[in-house]
Formats: sequence, C-alpha cells, structure tokens
Amino acid sequence: MMLQYMHRMLTETDPKGLWKISYNCAYKGIRSVNLYKKRLKQGIHFPPFLFISIINSCQLKCQGCWVDVKSPRKMISLEDMNRIINDAKKHGNSLFGLLGGEPFLHPQILQILAAHPDCYFQIFTNGQFITDEVARELRRLGNATVLISIEGSEIVSDTRRGQLKVLNKTMEGLQNAVKHKLVVGVATSVCQSNYELVSEEWLKKLIKMGVHYAWFHTYRVVGPDPNPQLALSPEQVLNVRRFIVQMRKKLPIAIIDAYWDDNGEALCPMATGVSHHIGPGGDIEPCPIIQFAKENISDPRGIYEALTQSEFMKDFRETAAKTTRGCIVLERPDLVKKLALQHGAYDTTQRQTALAELDALESRSSQHNPGNEIPEDHWVYRFAKKHWFFGFNAYS
Repeated sequence: MMLQYMHRMLTETDPKGLWKISYNCAYKGIRSVNLYKKRLKQGIHFPPFLFISIINSCQLKCQGCWVDVKSPRKMISLEDMNRIINDAKKHGNSLFGLLGGEPFLHPQILQILAAHPDCYFQIFTNGQFITDEVARELRRLGNATVLISIEGSEIVSDTRRGQLKVLNKTMEGLQNAVKHKLVVGVATSVCQSNYELVSEEWLKKLIKMGVHYAWFHTYRVVGPDPNPQLALSPEQVLNVRRFIVQMRKKLPIAIIDAYWDDNGEALCPMATGVSHHIGPGGDIEPCPIIQFAKENISDPRGIYEALTQSEFMKDFRETAAKTTRGCIVLERPDLVKKLALQHGAYDTTQRQTALAELDALESRSSQHNPGNEIPEDHWVYRFAKKHWFFGFNAYS
C-alpha cells in the first residue's frame, strides 16, 4: 500500500510541489515538533503549528458554521501575515493552516504564499475559487496543498452549504487542482446526513479522482445555529475511528485525523498545545471553535511572546487537559464560559453572542471514549503519531 501511494505521489504531483511538501512540510514540520518538545522542558508553550483564519467572508452559509461569514469583512493584511509568519519562523515553525471563511476570497492569498517559499501552507477551502489560473499559480509556487471540503451528495451538499449546485462548483475546483498536479486533499465533516461517506467506496472514488489525502472531521455542535440533530453518536464516532485505522492499511491514500494518538486514546490539539488559532480580526484563540481571546496580533511583543506569556491560553490548555481527553467545548461548555469570564476574555465574534451560545449548548460526548481505544495498526502512522503528534504530557 505504501509503495502504491509513493508511486501515486511521484507520478501525479508536480516535482516542485512534491519537494516542497517533503522538505517544508514533512522534514521541517518534524523539526518544528522537536523544537516544541525542547521548549516544553523549559515550561514554554509555543505551538509548532498555527492555524490562521485569514478572512471571515464566505459565499456559503454552512450548517453549524461558527464564522461570521455574512458580517462586514474582516481579514488579516499581507503585512500582518508576514509579521506573524516571520515571527513564528524564528522559532522553527514552517507549516501553517489557512482557514476562513473562504481563504481564496482574501485578495492577497497568493502573495502570502509567494512571500514565504520556505514554508508550507494547507488551505482549507470549499474549492469554488480554484480556477484554472489560480491552480496554475499554486503549481508555480509549489508550497501549498488545497484541502477541499466535500460534504456528501449534491442534495446533501446543497442542504449543508445553504446554496444550490454547490457540489458541481466544488468539483470544478478539485478538477483544476488535479489538472495542475497539486497535492490535493478532501475534508469531510462527518455527521448524520453524510455518514455514508465513511466507506471504502468513497475513498476509492477519491483516489480515482486524483485526491492524495482525506481528512475526516467529526461534526462539532457549536456556533449560532449548531444543528445538534447532525451530531454523531458515540458508537458512530468509534466507527469513524475504526474505519480510519482499517483503511490506512488497505488503500493508497493518506488519511489524516487530529483527535487520537498512536494508542487510540483521544486527544485535543489545543489541550496538548500543538496548535492554536488566530481569527480574522487578529485575535489569538485556543482553537477555531473557542471564540474568546485576551491577546491580539497587534500586541507589540509579537506572536511568540503574546502566546507564551498568556495566562488565558495556559489556563485553557491545563483545564481542558484535566477535564477530558476529548473536546471541552462539547463536553463542558460551562467550563469554557467560566474560563472566559474568569480571565475577562472578550468575545471575538462580530455577532457578540458567544457566551449565550455556550449557555444554549448541552453537554454531549466527543471523541473521548475510555475503554474503547483503537490503536494505530499501520507502523508508519503509529510511529508518526508516537513521536510527532501525541499528548506531550498534557494528560499526565
């Protein structure tokens, strides 16, 4: 299976893009995690990976979305992005996730990529703005992968995305990305309406389309319109985990998850400190769905000092890790509210209803399911997770 996957990458992707993902992402990403481990021994928490929502605007309005996509546009300028990335690079970071809204609505997104050829970017997108011209430029730059969100059949997609003919437009973007030999991923927020995508047939279809990796998220009941009826049951979440582990040994496609370690125990990237989030207003948040902050990128100290000296972020990590190995927002929304009030954190949304939304949430299960752990069964994933994506003593 691994040989088949390597053959796919060698024959289906542009040589420059393959080199960039191998060096800027894989090699330098490993180095970044190792530097993070060294910092932890000194009691310093600066994440090896940063996720940055560069703009709030989006042409879609998805069920369960927590972003103010229809509010007045907020975005991080090219100048501020360069400052954030350059500051993080000084401490070994090289991999950045670009989110939105829809990142390709940012008028300078390609300039951001061009300004940092020594970094690698994962762009979380609905794919509808990946035109032939954009895909060609992404190929020329070589330092970005597109992670395109596909939420099910045409009918399901239209319902989930709040607009008609969404899937066709997304597929056009995916085809442009494949045509120009980009490293292409497909992300799915698995919920009740698209649970059938948790299947071998779906992954085989992705492989046939030229997709190189899949990322299965489990649906998060958050935001102003959380749609709790879409949430998975604990048994379904366990089935998603079992499916991921099985398919990693069977098919020549990489499958990413961010919720379990090598032993199959649940983890939260925020609680372990491996990643934090910067919102479109420059607010420094624990993770994308926790929309409270005490610090902003406008802080003259810079992103490194703002993060490493934040009592709010420290308390959030420690409280989350002591409370659960799963998602504190799903399991204990009351604690999220308590932490925000205790630290005097401000609501980073434009709608200014984040506290009320927490009040309305009911406690529910997340990926933490003690006694039902499913360990990694493929040696590559097991080794990678054990050394570069695990608990970092957060749960000890």
